[in-house]
Amino acid sequence: MARYTGPKVKLSRRVGVPIADTPKHTSKRALNPNGVHGYRGRRLRAYGIRLNEKQKLRFHYGMLEKQFRLTVDEASRRPGNTGEVLQQLLEQRLDNVIRRAGLARTIWAARQMVAHGHVLVNGRKTDRPSYQVDIGDKITLKTRAQKLARENMESLAGHEVPGWLDFNPAELTVKVIATPTSDQTPFDVNANMIVEFYR
Repeated sequence: MARYTGPKVKLSRRVGVPIADTPKHTSKRALNPNGVHGYRGRRLRAYGIRLNEKQKLRFHYGMLEKQFRLTVDEASRRPGNTGEVLQQLLEQRLDNVIRRAGLARTIWAARQMVAHGHVLVNGRKTDRPSYQVDIGDKITLKTRAQKLARENMESLAGHEVPGWLDFNPAELTVKVIATPTSDQTPFDVNANMIVEFYR
């Protein structure tokens, strides 16, 4: 399984926004360019602006280029605004649902939890982080992963679960009750620019 294993704060600095909700990424120091004066770089042109928007979304969901491009192609085949459909497809990934519910602190931790087989979808083990959940799907954790999930929930005090998920903290179960909309994505990005980048 291919994945990025390099320094992750560097990704936040590169795109200029925090790609994870941890203090390491959200601190002002993490987003400032290195050096005494901070290299500001050149003014971006049209291509650079679109590339930056694409990288923001790709880094936020912890995907490599090929997988992200396939998701964009899938979104363009479906009816509706391609940018909004793209955001729906990314939000409905199983690793992202685990992160949004607060069972894991970051997308990388959620991805590892799924890949190690700790997550059940409708009672069946699912070890593909890219699995697309649907309305009515019930996500539970195996017993051995519940202690870790509770520790993650304690460290994420004040975390808000989006309205399209029904989360039961006592039983550690998540149910998908609606399709996510673009305004429910807690990440400011222009998805239409991303679609333009690939055209």
